[in-house]
Amino acid sequence: MIGKVYGIPPQPPVEENTHWLEAGALTLGVEYRDVNPGNLTDTYAGTEYMDELLEKSPEGGFADEGVTIHVSETADKHEYLRFDCFDAEPHYHYIHKTPPGAEPVNNVIDFDVHAHGDMLPWAIRCLRERLPAMLTEAGGEHLVGKVDHAVLDPVIDKVAAMAEEAQNTFRGMRT
Repeated sequence: MIGKVYGIPPQPPVEENTHWLEAGALTLGVEYRDVNPGNLTDTYAGTEYMDELLEKSPEGGFADEGVTIHVSETADKHEYLRFDCFDAEPHYHYIHKTPPGAEPVNNVIDFDVHAHGDMLPWAIRCLRERLPAMLTEAGGEHLVGKVDHAVLDPVIDKVAAMAEEAQNTFRGMRT
């Protein structure tokens, strides 16, 4: 596995801030996220993940903001991929589906803006060109043959427009 592997699931989407678009076997979500130590602590308080969150958090805790694109299976809602196009530390996730009771496997891969530029256009390119390989890496290979680009491509166009609009509207409005 590549990147940093966490035994803690990523913070769930805030439903009222997430716009979901169904594309056949996959559902894509666009969310503008403001991650801060307080909302992370609230998410994981009272769970078995709290100790790992505190152990792996940098001094002062995780704090960042930006557009997130979620890639989930439509049938069971499991999120396999997440692109966090954040301002300070952009990164993406391979979120493996594990059996009930098993420890989550959440691979987080840092994005190099110096080599690749802005992450949002890169993420959209990945959705268009690298989705089968990325789904397979996250354990979603059963979805690859179900992806219908005639259905998916127009949704990716909408995701790109919504993500750009969210970035332009909300960036820098952190309280």
